[in-house]
Amino acid sequence: LNEVLITNGAYQALFYAAFAFINHGDEAIIIEPYYDCYEPQVRMAGGKPIFTSLKLNSKNVATCSSGDFKLDFTELENKVTPRTKLLYLNNPLNPIGKVYNRDELMQIAAFVKKHNLIVVADEVYEWLVYEGSEMIRFASLPDMWERTITIGSAGKTFSLTGWKMGWAICPENLMIHLRSVHQNCVYTCATPIQCAMADSFQYEIDRFQTKECYFHEMRRILQSKRRVLQEMLSEHGFMPVLPEGGYFMVANFCALSDLFPQNDNEPLDYQFTRWLCSEKKLGVIPMTAFYSDENKHFGENYVRFCFFKEDSTLEEAKLILQNLK
Repeated sequence: LNEVLITNGAYQALFYAAFAFINHGDEAIIIEPYYDCYEPQVRMAGGKPIFTSLKLNSKNVATCSSGDFKLDFTELENKVTPRTKLLYLNNPLNPIGKVYNRDELMQIAAFVKKHNLIVVADEVYEWLVYEGSEMIRFASLPDMWERTITIGSAGKTFSLTGWKMGWAICPENLMIHLRSVHQNCVYTCATPIQCAMADSFQYEIDRFQTKECYFHEMRRILQSKRRVLQEMLSEHGFMPVLPEGGYFMVANFCALSDLFPQNDNEPLDYQFTRWLCSEKKLGVIPMTAFYSDENKHFGENYVRFCFFKEDSTLEEAKLILQNLK
């Protein structure tokens, strides 16, 4: 009980991590593209976000996967200063769906141990890892438990995001600081939701070895929808990045850039998103929203799709894509 804290969503657990461990002027390394709350939370706590971007390591953009986005460890090493306190590690990574392999995680582990950093391991999509990839929890690596805050989400685990229940798991010497923020922020979380989640977890744990277990069933369903969206996008001018985890898929839209009016006042992906939404009634998210100001050029040719949709919705999207040109 001293190593688990229930929060009002994973978002709040992330907020606690920033406010518990960042003092004015401290730095936190954020790997891009990143979930958009990391940067403002670090700044609100008085810290300075330091960004390092994953680089696409594939000669064929048309057939790449999220695993082709690689961390530059030389660049990462150059980002560290005496003020660096935290490293944010989102695995699987929203928005691209990257699942870090063991070698990558071991390199990150060696890095944070060398520089005595605390890792904020945002693992809310832990149950949505597809065939060919393995979910390795960062805290399970040698010597990483004592320096890792693992964050999870009931909303992502059971597909009920509006309920807002998350958690942080870490050793007691770190937890005491999270609890201090929690105690003086919201004090407690809704008990009925916690009871419902406890029953849900117990139910799924009891049938974990069966194919009917929700964790396995949902992964199978989404893996099928992932294939549908990938084929759909490939057939209609996009170059999708096949995600190893999560339920988002990013896609390069350069081949469609002649379809919409352009200006020099905002990023290209925002212009494409606005046109696609207002003129074609298809909602996507511009990828530059997941990058810092200095690195937005890495995302300006991509948008993010979500394939966690009813089949009928995906069919409607297909009809829209068929009539883009």
